[in-house]
Amino acid sequence: MRLPDLLVYVAVAGLLLGGTFLLLHEGQRAYAIGVARVEVQQSTRLAVERMAVEIRNAGLSPSGIPFPAIGVAEPTRVTIQGDLDGDGAIGGSGERITYLLRGTTLRRDAGGGAQPVIDGVRSLQLTYLDADRRATTVPDAVRTVVISISAGPTHAWSLAAAGVVARVTTEVRLRNR
Repeated sequence: MRLPDLLVYVAVAGLLLGGTFLLLHEGQRAYAIGVARVEVQQSTRLAVERMAVEIRNAGLSPSGIPFPAIGVAEPTRVTIQGDLDGDGAIGGSGERITYLLRGTTLRRDAGGGAQPVIDGVRSLQLTYLDADRRATTVPDAVRTVVISISAGPTHAWSLAAAGVVARVTTEVRLRNR
C-alpha cells in the first residue's frame, strides 16, 4: 500500500466518523429536548391541576357558617379557605392554603411551611373575576380564578433544552360561591 492510498483511506474514514458523530450528537440533542419538554409539561400540568382542585373547593362550609372562600387575591399569591372539619372556624390543618411564587418556585403552604410544588417557574399570573366576569381584587367578590403558569426545565439537559417552555392556563370556578 502506498502513502497516497493510505491518506485517501484515512480521509474517507475521518469523514465517515465525523458524519456518524454529528448524527449521534443531533440524536442526543433531540432526546434532551424531548425529555425536558415532557418534564416541564407534566410538572406544570400537575401544579395547575392541584391548584385548580383546591381553588374549586374553596369556601366549603359543612356547618353553614359563611366565610370568605378567598383570603388573599394577589397576582402571584392566593390564599384559599375551607371549613374542612365543620367546626365553623377556619384554622385547622389544611383549612387555609396559600399558593405563592418565590423566585422561580411555586410553593404551597397549608400550615406546615411553604413546600415546593414546581420549580423553574418563569411566570405565574392569577386573575380574579367576579360574578359578572370582571377583574376584581376584592377577595370576597371572587367567583372565578384564572391560573396561568409558564415554566422551564429545572435540569440542564443541554443548552438546547434550556429554551423549552410550557405554558398552561386554566379557568377555575369556585363551587361554593
